[in-house]
Amino acid sequence: MQTSLKEQWSFRELQRQLKGALFERIALSPPIVSPVLRQLHPTAESVFKDHYLVEFLNLASDHSESDLHKGLIQNLKRFLTELGRDFCFIGSEHPLQVGNQDFALDLLFFHRDLNALVAIELKVGRFEPEHLGKLNFYLEALDRDFRKPHENPSIGLLLCASKDDEVVEYALSRSLSPALVAEYQAKLPDKAFLQAKLQEFLEQSDFSESNS
Repeated sequence: MQTSLKEQWSFRELQRQLKGALFERIALSPPIVSPVLRQLHPTAESVFKDHYLVEFLNLASDHSESDLHKGLIQNLKRFLTELGRDFCFIGSEHPLQVGNQDFALDLLFFHRDLNALVAIELKVGRFEPEHLGKLNFYLEALDRDFRKPHENPSIGLLLCASKDDEVVEYALSRSLSPALVAEYQAKLPDKAFLQAKLQEFLEQSDFSESNS
């Protein structure tokens, strides 16, 4: 209810989020962020999610990064709703020039409340630690050459098809950039399964508290 009021969802969007088990997903999987992101943007963990639902793209099981990128641009309004309130779209394949080389950042947004650019890099496979190197490079380029003086340091979001949370935590623990890694889900999750997992988690928490 609180999120619905904050995001000002329509009835249709609220139904979608209920079907997508948003509450269960958030409760079971809070976002894993770098210590630098937590330090520079203390409220960022309430802005970002660990999983983003993009079932509206109707992606094939063997979709490419280009399919994902194109689908998000074609469904930008719905993707903005999934990202959350205060995200503003700046550009796709945003050009960055460093030295004599040209680079293209997959997606660039601005978050009004955080007052920061948000760079999103897309990966259709499993997260690998080396992916952060490219994202960190893009954040450095944004902060040096594109960020305005009154804006806060840029934030990086690596959006991938799957990830191992322990690998993510290790990779982010010594990162010097404000960044996080999240999954995109191309299909509606099994809500009953997530509800059962959440109930199990809550029962274990109650048991731990009663024995402490």
